[in-house]
Amino acid sequence: MEWMSKAEYAEMTGLSDRAVDDLIERKKLRVNVQNGEVMVDPSSGMGDVVPATLRTLSENMPSEMVVQQQFVERTIGTIINLHEKVLDAKDETLESLKNENEFLKEALASLQELYDEDRKTIEALQQQLKLALDEVEFMKRKYKLMWNKTIEEHTS
Repeated sequence: MEWMSKAEYAEMTGLSDRAVDDLIERKKLRVNVQNGEVMVDPSSGMGDVVPATLRTLSENMPSEMVVQQQFVERTIGTIINLHEKVLDAKDETLESLKNENEFLKEALASLQELYDEDRKTIEALQQQLKLALDEVEFMKRKYKLMWNKTIEEHTS
């Protein structure tokens, strides 16, 4: 079993240190601490993924066509790590969409409340306008009667 430092593993897979730490916490990688340095087994869990028939085939191939088991294990490890990244990104996207949906729902409820308040204000203003128009009409009739009476008194 070949161990590599966490930094080497991160560089080989293209993952950030944080992502490697996350994989270690979730026990996706096997680790060993040597002299205070965290060492990672890059083939962690790869034994079940790489079938024995593939190993037999690579051993029986001519030397120029031999694919080293370590290369295959690292490649599969990289693919699995990329798959983990995709799953994490999917989860983050779903969470973001849920948050956005909740925000939009709250905004819609707030707009509905404002609309209801505005409708009540419009109704109150329409009532006041109707009363004002009635009062103006009453005043017109009153002054018309007064002027008619004044004209009659003046002409007689």
